[in-house]
Amino acid sequence: MTVTFLFDFGSPNAFLSHRVLPAIEARTGATFDYFPILLGGLFKLTGNQSPATAFAHIKNKPQYEALEMRRFIARHEITDFRGNPHFPVNTLQIMRGAIASQAAGVFPEYVTQVFDAMWVRGLKMDDPQVIQATLLEAGLSADEIIRLSQTDEIKAKLLQNTQSACDKGAFGSPSFLVGDELYFGKDRLADVEAEIVRSRASLAA
Repeated sequence: MTVTFLFDFGSPNAFLSHRVLPAIEARTGATFDYFPILLGGLFKLTGNQSPATAFAHIKNKPQYEALEMRRFIARHEITDFRGNPHFPVNTLQIMRGAIASQAAGVFPEYVTQVFDAMWVRGLKMDDPQVIQATLLEAGLSADEIIRLSQTDEIKAKLLQNTQSACDKGAFGSPSFLVGDELYFGKDRLADVEAEIVRSRASLAA
């Protein structure tokens, strides 16, 4: 069974989900299909905005969200996460790079390197020089990925992915699709896993 993971590197919750997905795959036998989208574009399509903006004026809510993040990190024993000091980061180039890395056949390596650069190392991943150096550190062909990311085909594919996410009901990242069932947020991963198990049982019946 394949489950779709709609993600943008700019979301810390997408990173935290990324770290938890392998354990769900091991328990269920499912595979998560990483589907790059542009979160800023999805916000425009849906009229959404980042939680940091939407909830900044609400007393106690930002503090509670931070508490829930700390609980999630502790529960899943994620020891190397850190907030990015450059947040929010414009992710247009690295999300185009994700599409380009698919075309170049190095998508898994690219995803790991860029997620870690954002949320472990705290790098400014909207700086072209930082992007290039980060890809080179991982042994990736930075020049080729950057060249591809600037082509009309790659730009159009990212737009198509983002529109597709909207059409399927998504409004933010991380989002998950188990078949046609949409789940939003890292805190719904238990529900995602339960739906995977239920769907597998249904198919086997």
